[in-house]
Amino acid sequence: MTETWRRPADQEQRQAALDPQRSFIVQAPAGSGKTGLLTQRFLRLLATVEQPEEIVAITFTRKAAAEMRGRILQALAATRSPEPAEPWERQTWQLAAAALRQAETLGWNLLENPQRLRVRTIDSLCQYLARQMPLRSGFGEPPQVEEDARSLYRAAARSALTELESESELGAALALLLKELDNNLDALHGLLADMLERRDQWLPILLRPNPRAAIEHTLQAVVTAQLEAVRLCLPPESTAELARLARYAADRLDPGHALTACREWRALPPATVDGLTAWRALADLLLTQKGEWRKSVDKRSGFPPGGGEAGLAKQAMVDLLESLRPDDSLAGMLNELRLLPEPRYPDRDWAMIEALFAVLRGAVAHLRVVFREQGRVDFSETALAAQEALGGELDPTDLALRLDYRLKHLLVDEFQDTSQSQHELLKGLTAGWQPGDGRTLFLVGDPMQSIYRFRKAEVGLFLDAWEGELGQVPLEPLQLTVNFRSEAGVVEWVNDQFPQV
Repeated sequence: MTETWRRPADQEQRQAALDPQRSFIVQAPAGSGKTGLLTQRFLRLLATVEQPEEIVAITFTRKAAAEMRGRILQALAATRSPEPAEPWERQTWQLAAAALRQAETLGWNLLENPQRLRVRTIDSLCQYLARQMPLRSGFGEPPQVEEDARSLYRAAARSALTELESESELGAALALLLKELDNNLDALHGLLADMLERRDQWLPILLRPNPRAAIEHTLQAVVTAQLEAVRLCLPPESTAELARLARYAADRLDPGHALTACREWRALPPATVDGLTAWRALADLLLTQKGEWRKSVDKRSGFPPGGGEAGLAKQAMVDLLESLRPDDSLAGMLNELRLLPEPRYPDRDWAMIEALFAVLRGAVAHLRVVFREQGRVDFSETALAAQEALGGELDPTDLALRLDYRLKHLLVDEFQDTSQSQHELLKGLTAGWQPGDGRTLFLVGDPMQSIYRFRKAEVGLFLDAWEGELGQVPLEPLQLTVNFRSEAGVVEWVNDQFPQV
């Protein structure tokens, strides 16, 4: 075995990952030995718990679950042989030996009862949770889970459209949407089926007491983030001059011109929704319709011809544009301001959205009827049912409280392939955790290996967790860098390509 294998450059990170008191999110590229690391952490945790069921490891596929369980059992069984000489194998052996000592002390009989090791797929966990509370989750007899449920979505959409002629709320809302689609029934059917496939992303919003506030809050967050990015990119030495020249131009334009919004600002407008109109006007002042820096300005921009003050102002504006011209990135960001959504919906538009909400709620009801009739569901339904079985953060069910009492450590493999509904499930499982209470969360994955987009995997959820937490659980980021499977040239090429993707 080579020295590189025995002492990888990221050894500190690998050792930290075994701390049973801390929660981590680990970025583990292909070939970095993540399954071995998960195995070692599981073994380390076994030596600290009262019952092995207090540890739950979640994987994405049955094959991966079987492999992890096999590795754990293999490590435990290997303690009957002498301690290995190779450092990594010796560490695994030592961790397994400590786990077996704990098992013998507390009478677990792990090797005789391997089913006590909780290693399961996320889908089987969802089905297990849903079955624990069949009335609340809506599941009676466990249904068959369909990997490709598009036929069920289409059937539910067709069923919902049968209410078009009815006098129900759903019928009126369907009629309104159909009118907006020029009475294209096929288009409405297809859109409904597509939305049902993605319902785990929008259904929680529809169930909130005030969905309009939640949606507008998101719009406002998008707007303010973009405005703040532009404000930070403007050269500090140019901001005061830009504000002065914008006011000068606004005073010479008709009252209805957009740039007059800049009259009230003695400096640049704030990076808030209240400043959006003024920022868009500044973008129009600085850029052409094509999004390129202007080369000159005229009376249409608020800079009339002439000498004296007018001539000085016009030249100052041209000089300012010339100083900004090399920054194509700033020009692109300013141009994007023109494309930002309005931060608040006009009442007429919101009426249409409310009709859409009514249609979506009705379509979901029809989908659940289809599920019951056919005895089949999709992956999202099992995850949503599991969430329902757990209850909310403020009203946890008996099942959630029981799990909260028993579950001490949660390990999640391939975290980059979790969907929004599965992500919410993990938040539900850890909702009652507090820093320092001895419970830990261990997430492992790699954004560059996300392959389950067809199952609504959201790689952005990994990136969000990398920023520091999942739900209420603070996470420490760890990054494995050593690749035991590939050559340096291949790894460097992949790392160069992915930022472009």
